[in-house]
Amino acid sequence: MLVMRLRRRLRSFLQFVPTLGLWSMAAFWVVGLYAQQQVSQKQDVVLVADVDSLIHPVSAEYIAQTLDRAADEEAELVVLMLKTPGGLVDSTREINTSIIESETPVVVYVGPSGTRAASAGFLITIAADIAAMAPGTHIGAAHPVSGTGEAMDDTAAQKAASDVAAYARSLASQRARNVTLSEEAVTESRSFTEGEALAADPPLIDLIASDLDDLLIQLDQKQVRRWNGESETLNTQDAMVIMTEMTWRQQLLSAIAHPQVAVLLISLGSLGLTIELWNPGATVPGVVGGLCLLLAFFAFQILPINYVGLLLITFGLLLLVLEMFTPTFGLLATGGIVSMVIGALMLVDSSVPELQLGWPFILSSMLTLGLITAGLARLGIRAQRAVPVTGVSGMIDEIGQVRTAIPSDNTGSVLTRGEIWAAKSDGADISEGVRVRVVNVEGMTLTVAPVTTKSHESSEA
Repeated sequence: MLVMRLRRRLRSFLQFVPTLGLWSMAAFWVVGLYAQQQVSQKQDVVLVADVDSLIHPVSAEYIAQTLDRAADEEAELVVLMLKTPGGLVDSTREINTSIIESETPVVVYVGPSGTRAASAGFLITIAADIAAMAPGTHIGAAHPVSGTGEAMDDTAAQKAASDVAAYARSLASQRARNVTLSEEAVTESRSFTEGEALAADPPLIDLIASDLDDLLIQLDQKQVRRWNGESETLNTQDAMVIMTEMTWRQQLLSAIAHPQVAVLLISLGSLGLTIELWNPGATVPGVVGGLCLLLAFFAFQILPINYVGLLLITFGLLLLVLEMFTPTFGLLATGGIVSMVIGALMLVDSSVPELQLGWPFILSSMLTLGLITAGLARLGIRAQRAVPVTGVSGMIDEIGQVRTAIPSDNTGSVLTRGEIWAAKSDGADISEGVRVRVVNVEGMTLTVAPVTTKSHESSEA
């Protein structure tokens, strides 16, 4: 009986196996079809990075971060919206290296209208897979300037220009752009409008687009030749546009990388440390001052600074500090303000308007700092001239009243400041109830003298 029962169950199971296999195949087919549909419906992504600053290590890090994100998310395209007056050559080379090595095609779009990509921005534009400009923009003026603050002699200037010109030629040649105009942008500081750049033969840019939407429409189904010679077809129609943002650290460092901010930081830092030295233990001015100085040094490291101007500003701050400790009735403070104004005029070693400090900023900031210093010096002078109110010095010239008579050869008692003191006379006997003035303090005994009307009036005054 048991054997027959097992045989029936086995026969039933074998009959069910084909049905189970069919159901399994159907399930796998449905899952595969769903996955294929999801892949086919995957929306293309375009990452957009807004580069609106000087070209320095922070902007280079931001661009590299965007390109890495594009590779991780398999984005269709990266658009760098570029508007910059220029920047550091080393950071420019770093950005171009990131663009060249990027797994995702990169478009540099100089826009919106009214902006420019000068100097370092020109080199970044011609290095892109696709270069585009908005109406009313221009690029060029890529002649190198000294970033050390020291004037370059003719030989050094020629070497620097030759090096950057060769770099521009190599980029233009590899990207099939106009090599001659790229070199002239460096050696002759030539600039080009969007129309001139596109009309050149061969052109410097690939297209003109009124805005980002127009740019993506024109790029749809466009063949892009990458740096390694391979070609890709862009699919930007109905692409999801994602704006990338700097991290808070990058935003902070990018904000302080400006001459005006750097000058304010070094001024506030010096003032904070001075207050800390003047009033040890305050802590907050010292901490804030040290932080401001560190941030200022970072800004000076990435800006084209003239060190003579920086030394003049530092010398002016030193004079203001000395005015606090050794008041000269404004002589040192005036010299300090004049030195700082001259230093601020010489501080930036660049002809780029965006890097210039300007008279309104220079005069307002320097005069404000001078007024703060004058106010602190005035407080110091007032504190030095103030009558002591504690200790032995604070008791001198205090007015009191005799409680018990004071013989010339013995002591009595005096009430002053709400306290009863042992007292002796500085001459004749003093009767009870007479008003006296403290002339000396010896231990816990006061030496007093009767108050005359004239001395009392002078004491009251």
